[in-house]
Amino acid sequence: MSLVVVGSIAFDSVKTPFGERERMLGGSAVHFSLAASFFTEVRVVGPVGEDFGDDEYAVLHKRGVNTDEIERVEGGKTFFWSGDYEYDLNTAHTNDTQLGVFGEFDPKLSDDTKAADFLFLANIHPALQLQVRKACEGASFSGLDSMNLWIDSERDALAEVIGTVDLVFLNDAEIRMFAKEPNLVKAARKVMEMGPGVVVAKQGEYGASLFVGDRFFALPAFPLETVQDPTGAGDSFAGGFLGYMASLGADALSDQAQLRRAMTYGSVLASFNVEEFGTERVARLTRDEIDARYSELRRMTSLAELPGE
Repeated sequence: MSLVVVGSIAFDSVKTPFGERERMLGGSAVHFSLAASFFTEVRVVGPVGEDFGDDEYAVLHKRGVNTDEIERVEGGKTFFWSGDYEYDLNTAHTNDTQLGVFGEFDPKLSDDTKAADFLFLANIHPALQLQVRKACEGASFSGLDSMNLWIDSERDALAEVIGTVDLVFLNDAEIRMFAKEPNLVKAARKVMEMGPGVVVAKQGEYGASLFVGDRFFALPAFPLETVQDPTGAGDSFAGGFLGYMASLGADALSDQAQLRRAMTYGSVLASFNVEEFGTERVARLTRDEIDARYSELRRMTSLAELPGE
């Protein structure tokens, strides 16, 4: 089924203890769409400047991502972010942010986008998220991501749009912050009471937790020997999750087992994302590699693998 993502398309300059890249392709909509494209048809909506060229489009086109609604603004500059990470890769420091054309982003949605079955509102201003959600009111399933900036500065607007979606992706600290509740379980329940039937707490190198109804499921991150750049890991996780669910259709949305499988695929896509910088690893990834790592993660987390049981 069709899946639309609305979010940022960017150039990132990133330095980690293990290397650095200048002006590599990034942005929430890019990382999400590449991950989701392994499972379903994806259409990306976002603005770029005239500095966004054929090489950048080619990364998306190679994965079959529909770029018809990428708005290229003549004379404009693509959103740019520069940052560096500390040794444990859990803390990022922003050195420079240039909004460029993203600062005036006003999503222009085609009829095909408005009729999408699945919708992901990536980390953009809550007012824009709400605008898109209202325009795509026929979506069978919608999810969003956000961040502490909007919780601090636009909490009421964020609360309004959260009330219109089916799933929320936030990291565990942001869920506590938004709900004003130090206990993660209680905080997730408070968010669910606002409308979403599913809350996913991203926990970085420790994995993620799924809250749905009165059920709870936790999954560790895939253990890696090589981690170079965590930029975009959360968006890749969301792309794997929603891409898999979109491949099943709306009837699977109430299936606890399928939601857990979606969590596993999300974790797998995030693990590939962090192995190299930016989109480098995911851009040349294959479905066979994804399925092999999915099976390995299932084996690692299955009690059935224990001897004598």
